[in-house]
Amino acid sequence: MTPSALEDLPLRRPGLPESNQAEWRRTYASTPYRKLPWFSPVPAPSLREAVEKGWLRRGTRVLDVGCGAGTNALFLARAGFRASGVDVAPAAIAAAQGRAARLGLTVDFRVGDVLRLPYRPSWFGGLFDYGCFHTIPVSLRRAYSQELARVLRPGGRYLVAWVGRESGGRFGPPHRPSLEEATAAFEEEFLFLRTEFIPGRRGSFSNYRAWLLRRREPRPASR
Repeated sequence: MTPSALEDLPLRRPGLPESNQAEWRRTYASTPYRKLPWFSPVPAPSLREAVEKGWLRRGTRVLDVGCGAGTNALFLARAGFRASGVDVAPAAIAAAQGRAARLGLTVDFRVGDVLRLPYRPSWFGGLFDYGCFHTIPVSLRRAYSQELARVLRPGGRYLVAWVGRESGGRFGPPHRPSLEEATAAFEEEFLFLRTEFIPGRRGSFSNYRAWLLRRREPRPASR
């Protein structure tokens, strides 16, 4: 990263609580990534659809937010994107870098706090978030939206999926946003182009997906 990029970092923004960061570091350090319940060796269906239909344009610089072991970022690299991935857990990034090396792919994987991303403003043309948003503490969701908007250029595209409130059970993320809560978190910085609810089957989680556009102008005031 260049010195000018470092100067652009949001050093005064609140980061993830240290307890949250420590939990993710311990999780990836103590458990092989392939045994983690959220790991998938294949890319997320919503990401594949966005690429195949051209909603995310090949050649665009795209960041996988909370990338884990890197499956989705690796898919983007293979599909012709300038792919990056960021995760707070060093062991997750080490796994992602190892997988990229074995596949001969170039992906910019970095250890970083998603509330204080190590990138300059408007660096990306696209963002992908498959399950990071629902791990963010409720009080920091607006800060999360603001930080994503900082690194995404105006008019850039953001594809997000999260476990919805309709999912019961004691396992899974503790903060399961409703569509209303997601709108409250993101609408100042993003336009909602499309939303979709996918009900869970046979014990799987119910999920929301949303296709968002980074606002070019501030959100109009109510009338």
